[in-house]
Amino acid sequence: MPLVAGVDTSTQSCKIVVRDAATGELVRSGSAKHPDGTEIGPDHWWTAFTEAADAAGGLADVAAIAVGGQQHGMVVLDAEGQVIRDALLWNDTRSADAAEALISELGDGDRAAGAQRWADAVGSVLVASLTVTKLRWLHDAEPENAARVAAVALPHDWLSWRIAGYGPAGDPSAPLGPDLNALFTDRSDASGTGYYDAQGADGAGEYRPDLLRMALGRDDVVLPRVLGPAESGGVAHPSVAGADVEGGALLGPGAGDNAGAALGVGMTTGDVAISIGTSGVVSAVAPRRTADGSGAINGFADATGNALMLAVTLNAARVLDAAREVLDAGFDELASLALRAPAGSDGLVLVPYLEGERTPNRPDATGTLHGIRLATSTRPHLARAYIEGMLCGLADGLDSLKAQGVPVERVLLIGGAAQSPAVQEIAPQVLGLPIAIPEPGEYVADGAARQAAWVLAATGTAAGAEHPAPPAWSTTITATLDADPRPVIREQYAAVRDLV
Repeated sequence: MPLVAGVDTSTQSCKIVVRDAATGELVRSGSAKHPDGTEIGPDHWWTAFTEAADAAGGLADVAAIAVGGQQHGMVVLDAEGQVIRDALLWNDTRSADAAEALISELGDGDRAAGAQRWADAVGSVLVASLTVTKLRWLHDAEPENAARVAAVALPHDWLSWRIAGYGPAGDPSAPLGPDLNALFTDRSDASGTGYYDAQGADGAGEYRPDLLRMALGRDDVVLPRVLGPAESGGVAHPSVAGADVEGGALLGPGAGDNAGAALGVGMTTGDVAISIGTSGVVSAVAPRRTADGSGAINGFADATGNALMLAVTLNAARVLDAAREVLDAGFDELASLALRAPAGSDGLVLVPYLEGERTPNRPDATGTLHGIRLATSTRPHLARAYIEGMLCGLADGLDSLKAQGVPVERVLLIGGAAQSPAVQEIAPQVLGLPIAIPEPGEYVADGAARQAAWVLAATGTAAGAEHPAPPAWSTTITATLDADPRPVIREQYAAVRDLV
């Protein structure tokens, strides 16, 4: 059977899985690190991709490949395909003031009206993460660079473009040169830019040049073509992938990381995933997006043609990293310590805005620790307070989804921190719901691989015929946790979360 490759170009690393297109069985994999920081030269992504591909045994034998990646980042290119400045990543908050300015402008000076108009237009109230705010920051802070912009891409768009053989003029790794019109993306990632309406054009989706012009001061730039869920963006350059496959390796449209993960674990309408990674994400698949003017919920598209509703926190697994640093403890010891303290940690509460916050939108906030007494100044109490605070932020996101009428029938707990015994025990107490834990995996890369298999299956479909559904790869649930509500945890958190 043919092989397919899925790529996850995330904030921290590039991961590649090679899977059997029919069964989803893992054949081999590889990974490579990205540098730390909130801005990065995209060439690092290309270098990491080539290293991960080598570690995975090469990609010459794959028949299709797709890229999932971190959302919202700003990659600006000049007419020669050169990256004008380091990419600003989703977690770079320097454009917070630009976000507020754009909200006010669309509301003619009325912030509340502007927030609702942005939500109506693109599904999200602007925060610093979204690309459109970064373009306004570029326009205001670096006008010389803004004037050079010929194309705007997202991280996964840019990497897919490079895999196809395009890139900066004169770069030997880009034999097809700087054809900016060859850039492509998908609905899920485009829906997180702030200038794409996934429900526009009678549901087909469309860019909003008026909103782009508000940010950059002009709309005469190339934006990536937006492909359908199983539509091919072309063929990988044989020097990169597919050299041993007749016709080469088809390129899938790719996906934003959350949409890729949803596809990777097989989420459908009614499913909610709580992902504890670099960011914390509560995501739900729904038939249509909402337009939440409060900003608590982002209404994006998923990778299958549905909507993907998200509540996103900046502070997730790194809250646990901070706890480990404070307590000088490893992952296992942190979990053991936390489980020695009672639910609610005897009143010790962490509001975990350690890197500012996105939901709620508080980019300049700091973390606060409440209820410090002699009795709570112990390592177990601190360990539990950090974990409970992180989970309470995610629980607030789940409540926001419910308030918008998003169906919640099944909760999946995913991400690296989901494997912590303490997180698994405390999460049902905070959420008050039964929780399913899928088998650990590279969900974003797996989703990209599943999309690649979908594109491969759809390629032979006759014109006008209905495309096949995504391949029915199985997802193994390793544990089901019973609901164990402990109301004191969230009651204490709610009493102090706004004291920042």
